[in-house]
Amino acid sequence: MTNTRILGDFHNIISENDTWRIGGFPLPDGSFWEYREPEAVVISRNGFLYVRAPLSRSHDHVQILDNAKHMYYSKEPITVPENTKVSFELQIRARTKDTNPDDLYDGYVSLNLLDFSTGAALDFFTNDKQYASVYGVLPFPGVDVPDTDETKYFCMFKESDEHFNSNDFNQYKITYDRANDEVIFFVNGHEVRRETNVPIKFNQFTVALGIMTEQDLGPDGSVSVHGQTVIGEWSPVTVTTEEE
Repeated sequence: MTNTRILGDFHNIISENDTWRIGGFPLPDGSFWEYREPEAVVISRNGFLYVRAPLSRSHDHVQILDNAKHMYYSKEPITVPENTKVSFELQIRARTKDTNPDDLYDGYVSLNLLDFSTGAALDFFTNDKQYASVYGVLPFPGVDVPDTDETKYFCMFKESDEHFNSNDFNQYKITYDRANDEVIFFVNGHEVRRETNVPIKFNQFTVALGIMTEQDLGPDGSVSVHGQTVIGEWSPVTVTTEEE
């Protein structure tokens, strides 16, 4: 049996409708760290989401809070039952201004699939020249990551421009096969990466659309913001679930 769901409704996104909410994490002092750039321009047009964000937000002590600058989470997670294969597919166009042209991680647009029950994540990161597929288990604030005899936290990036249309929309798809512990990444219909023997079971996915950086904190704190601007455009996300 195959079921399809569309995550769109961008025309209501600034009012935090039933589909999307602003991303972020609760802090130990009871406050909430929002992934929201104060000067971001947010537009819904022809069913697509457009965000132009001059980057200004940073965090000097927690890497994950420093990385994402402006991000929306799906309001409800997509559950992954046993013996199920689930795919997430959308179009993204990314453009940047005043970023380091040789460094994808100086400012990019993202699709993130986040499992807050395990700390696991599957992602695509892209700018106007290349993309990275990403697979890992991360120390999200407030998330209990299962103990293991293997490496507990990891994040594996794979950069490429294979099958990529520069300065244009590209089609991205991530498929998770729970029964076979496998993740497959596609760009414009081409398989570009396959991870087998995935050591953790994904239970659910919060879908996130973001504008991000990925720069290690320095001795004096964040170094991720230096006047760059990132523009992201996303189509609605098609979620397809197949019971095997």
